[in-house]
Amino acid sequence: MITPSVVGPWLASALLPFVLSSSSEPRPNIVYILADDMGYGDISALNLEAAWTTPRLDSLAGEGMLFSDAHSGSAVCTPTRYGILTGRYAWRTHLASSVLWGESPPLIDEGRLTIGQWLGGQGYATACFGKWHLGWDWTYEEEHPKRIDFSAPVRNGPHARGFDETFCHAGSLDMAPYVWVQNGQVTAAPDRITENQDYQGFWRRGATGADFVHEQVLPDVTRRAVEYIKGRAEQKEPFFLYLPLPAPHTPILPLEPFRGKSGTNAYGDFILQVDHSVGQILESLKAAGLAENTLVVFTSDNGCSPRARFEELAVKGHDPNAKRRGFKADIYEGGHRVPFLVRWPGKVKPGTRSDEIICLTDLMGTLADVLEIPLGAQTAPDSVSFLDALQGKESPKLRGSIIHHSINGSFAMREGKWKLIFCPGSGGWSEPTPKSARELKLPRLQLYDLQADPGETENVAAAHPEVCSRLTALLQEAVDQGRTTPGEKQPNDRKVEFVRED
Repeated sequence: MITPSVVGPWLASALLPFVLSSSSEPRPNIVYILADDMGYGDISALNLEAAWTTPRLDSLAGEGMLFSDAHSGSAVCTPTRYGILTGRYAWRTHLASSVLWGESPPLIDEGRLTIGQWLGGQGYATACFGKWHLGWDWTYEEEHPKRIDFSAPVRNGPHARGFDETFCHAGSLDMAPYVWVQNGQVTAAPDRITENQDYQGFWRRGATGADFVHEQVLPDVTRRAVEYIKGRAEQKEPFFLYLPLPAPHTPILPLEPFRGKSGTNAYGDFILQVDHSVGQILESLKAAGLAENTLVVFTSDNGCSPRARFEELAVKGHDPNAKRRGFKADIYEGGHRVPFLVRWPGKVKPGTRSDEIICLTDLMGTLADVLEIPLGAQTAPDSVSFLDALQGKESPKLRGSIIHHSINGSFAMREGKWKLIFCPGSGGWSEPTPKSARELKLPRLQLYDLQADPGETENVAAAHPEVCSRLTALLQEAVDQGRTTPGEKQPNDRKVEFVRED
């Protein structure tokens, strides 16, 4: 549960009235599992042509609902995670492009309410285990200002952003420093420098904690989650477990039991290890007697990375992004269309599917509806509830539009079947890259009819100027209002311009 020492007296006071709210039904536990760089097509329940089978994830889909049109808030890691935890598009912050690094300061401002803080205010116990990648404040040695003092507390990390129990590493598993931070304290100082230059097993050179082994990070995170769930069995208060896995992002390091299992390459084997980890978490809920009152979400922070070696997978007939154009970092669908599975026994009908557009920013808005507790006027300005979709209802409350963002800061506006891209090329890593798009003098606007052309192959902007005008105005309004939900206008943290001049 959240305390004044964690969030400050003003925020604790703001949350206090909500703690007193009650409902006739028991509040559900919430487990949110976030894979790292997993493509939509990597789950066999979502891709009939997958080269492998993911039995635990398939079971999760069969016992609940799968979403076919779910999107990460960005095509890369950090901004998506910001959106999940705050309900706000990260392009509104000073992070206009790219991602944070292992020594980056915190992206989430102290005054920005997070999902952990909000749920803590409703009487939830909260925990975060795995990849944080939202920055925190290291302490540096006085004599060596660029050298981290690993014995000093780590400030403004997950423990200060609403999570009671935390066990995290700073950034992606290929970003130094490689240490575990538990509840704001490094568990073991570095005792060596490590690196791996293998293409799929890659991680950058950096200080590595005495208890930190790259190959064991996914099992370590999974074990922490299982132990946490076991410990909640006898507790009366509900819990929120945010589990940002480090996989299948690089370094791609499947353990021995999974090597060769996929019949493809190390990436496919690592997917099966992720599937196994999810199975362990689901089994722990069942063993603890908590499965029936737990809402489980599984998704990914963006599309699959080319580190998966697409050409090797293609030989085996596998496409991680399920025939969508592009991949991680891109403004095209392969960059941000992600798997999204929800199981909630008694509330979500098993074996169902929704084609509604949803975004990973929508967690807070949805849980506010689940708990029947309204969010504050300045909280989660881009979070739209999809509870009606989970319950199989048609509703005007569901989002009809969504804003996409690529690694270089390019934008796209999606409304229904239409998607308007405000840059030439991919805005990311696939061809045409921003550089080659400029050299080819490609159009600055791309309009695609995703219903007729899901592969984004035919730019029809010239044929539909009225659609381009409408979507441009819609995006401009979202920028100007500082929000995409009803409510008073809010400021962005920077001047946001979505028409690129480069």
